[in-house]
Amino acid sequence: MTVRATRVRRLRIRKAIRRTTYAAALVAAGTLYLAVQKHVTLVVEGRPHVVRTLGGSVEQILHSEGIPWTQVAPPPGTPVVDGMTVLVDLGGSAGLPVAPKAVPGEEGVWVVAGASDPLARAEFLGDSTFAGGVGSSRVVPVGVVVTGKERDVLTNARTVRELLSAMGIQPDDDDHVSPPPSTQLRSGVEVRFERVRFHFRKVRIHIPFTTSTEYTGELPSGEVRIVRDGSPGIVVRVYRARVVDGERVGRVLVSRHVAIAPVSRHRLVGRAQPEPVAEGDVGHQVGEASWYHAPGDGMTAAHPWLPFGTVVKVTNLDNGTTVTVRINDRGPFGGRIIDLNEEAFAQIAPLGQGVADVRLSW
Repeated sequence: MTVRATRVRRLRIRKAIRRTTYAAALVAAGTLYLAVQKHVTLVVEGRPHVVRTLGGSVEQILHSEGIPWTQVAPPPGTPVVDGMTVLVDLGGSAGLPVAPKAVPGEEGVWVVAGASDPLARAEFLGDSTFAGGVGSSRVVPVGVVVTGKERDVLTNARTVRELLSAMGIQPDDDDHVSPPPSTQLRSGVEVRFERVRFHFRKVRIHIPFTTSTEYTGELPSGEVRIVRDGSPGIVVRVYRARVVDGERVGRVLVSRHVAIAPVSRHRLVGRAQPEPVAEGDVGHQVGEASWYHAPGDGMTAAHPWLPFGTVVKVTNLDNGTTVTVRINDRGPFGGRIIDLNEEAFAQIAPLGQGVADVRLSW
């Protein structure tokens, strides 16, 4: 007997529909399981560990985990809520599968997330206490800011130091803790921890060389001869950078030393008829003059060492113009012999020139 092709096709379609329906049912069941399972933190004898459960009450969770409790909070009949914390006192029982202690060397100190959970706050805060391994301290909600991340936690730690220790944080002398580690914890306090580190960095900076000029009548006027070429130096600066939670927040200079001293360039400039020293002058100096925005009015200047109040005649060696100034400031430092105020420099050279070769007489 030959089976018609249309009948075979119908049988195949029915089998495909059954397979699809079965797969969809499995997916739906898995999705439902993930949706209804809850994460609960059990703090057994001061040692927290997280379990996944489908239990509807605290008592059902404890039975499913095989924990022979004597005291428990919240009460055994409390409905289970995802993310809740359950405190368990075993009454001296042993041999239970518990997680490692949260704080080595500090019996019964624990920290769990959940201060923002209304059910956890209602059951654990206020006057709820435990004896035995959990300790007789009340549970308080605390805000913690670690490396810029905020979190709300429940803890039975008594001080800020115990709280940080329970979180695996051991501050050193550079770290910032607020309030101080010895502060007693109270409900609603915010604990802020910043990891502070100091990094040192060396920076090499080039020092430009200066030029000293000597005028001589042995060369034709205007001719320049380099007697010694100059070379730049190097100064090494050491900075200390302050790094808070991985980000640099500032730096300060801690040391500075000259690794290579600069060598000044020396040149001879020809002047067939050098200017004679005026009668009555007690000193003179030849070099470069610059200008700056000086405080006050009048013809004033800055000199590295001449006494304040000294009247100095400044002569431009290139054009012979002169100006008389009074020393009332210190400077320049770096090779030039005088800093004229803006008005005085303009009397002997254009301001745009910036620097002029001059002779000082006083």
